Amino acid sequence: MAPKAFICGCSGLELTEPERAFLRAEQPWGLILFARNCGEPDQIRRLVASFRSIVGRADAPVLIDQEGGRIQRLKPPRWTAYPAAAAISELAAADPQAGRRMAWLCGRLIGEDLFELGITVDCAPVLDLRVAGAHDIVGDRSYGASADDIVPLAESVVDGLSAAGVAPVVKHIPGHGRALADSHLELPVVDASADTLAADFEPFRRMNQLPMAMTAHVVYSAFDPQEPATLSRRVIEEVIRGAIGFDGLVMTDDLSMRALSGGVGENAARALAAGCDIALHCNGDLGEMAEVAAACPPLAGKAAERAAAATAWAARKAADLAAARRELSALSARPEEV
Repeated sequence: MAPKAFICGCSGLELTEPERAFLRAEQPWGLILFARNCGEPDQIRRLVASFRSIVGRADAPVLIDQEGGRIQRLKPPRWTAYPAAAAISELAAADPQAGRRMAWLCGRLIGEDLFELGITVDCAPVLDLRVAGAHDIVGDRSYGASADDIVPLAESVVDGLSAAGVAPVVKHIPGHGRALADSHLELPVVDASADTLAADFEPFRRMNQLPMAMTAHVVYSAFDPQEPATLSRRVIEEVIRGAIGFDGLVMTDDLSMRALSGGVGENAARALAAGCDIALHCNGDLGEMAEVAAACPPLAGKAAERAAAATAWAARKAADLAAARRELSALSARPEEV
């Protein structure tokens, strides 16, 4: 039975009986975890294993947002507090080689934390530009103000994640950095010209060979004055698949965010009709999950090919992890001296 074209969350530290029945019947492609789902390491491993056993796919993707900085679902003191992207870019401004090394170490060690738990996909790195005057929902999650700043560091993070056996999801395609509002709470509208937006799209264009990307719930009026990228066929076809040239798996940002009006099932259907491959629903509300599942067909055609490639993307390599942690600690403690 082919999995359906959606990713869902769950409500707590273990799957409830209704959630188990839902997963068994609806067969989501993947599961995404949040802090509410993460207690002890063994508990997370059991949760991950339960999901895969229920859907009957040993390689079913399990995702999490573990960027570093303020976006970490696995938190101290049990897990390392990794530096935000802005701290890495600050080091890179003083010493580009040291900045790239720090980025790789973060990717490799975050990836190791995830791999040990059975989590195979990290929703990172952020490729959005840091734009003066924009809403700080991106802010220090960005590696810089230009593609030249962002791409070397993001590529290093991706290389580190891959070496740990974890696949990346770049976000938020085609670029959230210029938004003046938080799409978790309302719909941002960006009125910049197409020429100005080309700079926002450039990091994604340079990294268009990666396996997965997450959309931005942002209206780009130069391309589609009505619909956010997630729901816009024009943005997906002309910008994401066209100008950016991204041919990997495109998943929506969370359909339960307030940027999107209407029901989650309706928006799942609209996103897939616009050209997204996978609908993402995160809040763990079983009623909403059922609406999304009802709107999503089994993965087929090009979307299924992209999903299979993404599942097989990462290639784990050995590393001296104790030495890597010592090196990251040294770089994090005194970037101004490097």
